[in-house]
Amino acid sequence: MLFGDIETALTVVTNTRSRLAKVDALATLLRGLDPDEIEPAVGLLTASPRQGRLGVGWRTLSARDGDHADEPGLTVGDVDDAFTELTQVGGAGSAAVRTRLLDELASRATAPEWHLLIRIMTGEMRTGALEGVLLDAVARASDRDGALVRRAAMLSGDLGETTRIALTGTADDLAAVGLVVGRGVQPMLASTATSVAEALAVTGRASVEYKLDGARVQVHRHGGEVRVLTRTLADITHRVPEIVEVALSLPVDDVILDGETLSLDEDGGPRPFQDTMARFGAETAREIALRPWFFDILHVDGRDLVDEPLATRLDELQRVAGEHRIPAVLTDDVEVADAFARDALAAGHEGVMVKGLDDAYTAGRRGKSWLKVKPVHTFDLVVLGVEYGSGRRSGWLSNLHLGARDPEGRFGEPGGFVMVGKTFKGLTDELLRWQSAHFAERQTAELAGGIRVAPDTVVEIAIDGVQRSVRYPGGVALRFARVKTYRSDKTAAEADTIDTLRALLPGGGAATEG
Repeated sequence: MLFGDIETALTVVTNTRSRLAKVDALATLLRGLDPDEIEPAVGLLTASPRQGRLGVGWRTLSARDGDHADEPGLTVGDVDDAFTELTQVGGAGSAAVRTRLLDELASRATAPEWHLLIRIMTGEMRTGALEGVLLDAVARASDRDGALVRRAAMLSGDLGETTRIALTGTADDLAAVGLVVGRGVQPMLASTATSVAEALAVTGRASVEYKLDGARVQVHRHGGEVRVLTRTLADITHRVPEIVEVALSLPVDDVILDGETLSLDEDGGPRPFQDTMARFGAETAREIALRPWFFDILHVDGRDLVDEPLATRLDELQRVAGEHRIPAVLTDDVEVADAFARDALAAGHEGVMVKGLDDAYTAGRRGKSWLKVKPVHTFDLVVLGVEYGSGRRSGWLSNLHLGARDPEGRFGEPGGFVMVGKTFKGLTDELLRWQSAHFAERQTAELAGGIRVAPDTVVEIAIDGVQRSVRYPGGVALRFARVKTYRSDKTAAEADTIDTLRALLPGGGAATEG
């Protein structure tokens, strides 16, 4: 298949608000793929090349914007091969080799194709809503049940592989996709409640658990082999020997556990989130110890548990890893839950999670089964741009432009982000140095007083509330926003939505267009 066919299909998807039209365009594209093109094509469609990060920046790519092909001739296989070559470049003379490879790719692409390739390689493509549409398109192109396709994608953690199975295999092949110990599972996500009482009104009797300011981990053990994955399913096993040690101590042969980890200070209290993330980024580290707290179990010794109610899963978790369970209380009593939440805060944690005991584990989904309750409003937003500082911050990238996800495109491009405010507060000198280097590599264009960056960096922002705004297209602006921490463990697809912020407005802030 020509790469230009992908460019044409994405143009249709971008230019229409009709979900049916998007699904039709993508389904037609998928039907035309050869089997060996399916996984590379899905990676291109979602701006997630199967090779991972390619190590090229916007300035390097924009410098190639010269002579291009007059007619489409570049194939999906050509692009995939070029990306593979780029990831294999290294050592002396690598810059010249990389430049040659990019020049060759740019000359074989038409101008529109090259602009799309730049967006794919820099991560600027806004595909926040595309994966959901693409799953519907896979179901249509393969004539498979949509629920079956979505379940396979959730349990495999691999949209490309799921698409290949759906298009080339049978319905039974798709149904056979299940949990595999050692293969990452998309984690279940939580929504937000303003109080414990509000959360219990939704869930009924619930497991009320400490909400740790740590990092999500998914632990797989198969016999004597252990894998520890982040919430984005990156493998960090070699960085967390103490978690591996805990996993090997459990009385099981096969298990998949969901939990949280954070570092502790000398008194046993939680260290700041940045300390925990420093461990994730270090290749070797024992100076700061990490402890796992498990709150769910998805599989044990040949038995999948994702479809079992939480109450059943917690019984198994207690049996398997009781010593390492996160502190929790089972209750439907608001006073009991409130007292437990106060204990969590007194222990230095963020708040509590409230989880319905009757609900299954819905991999990859954010629903009302899990609700987080924190006393301070904090939201995960995406950095869209950064302005240069002044005074003592002169020369540093300082003032952040913050965006919320707009999955349906009510206030802009479908699957994009809508700006909700700016902030330079809460930034230490260490963070300023880090973000100046980080965003310089993520630049995609210039803006007044700063740079526009690829929308793939998530930052946790604390706010006092929101207010109505005519300045921003979403109609809402942050009040007294300050940086809490960067969330390198989260992707832009996990950022909070504009509707979540608008819900804080008086009357719930019902969304309107314009």
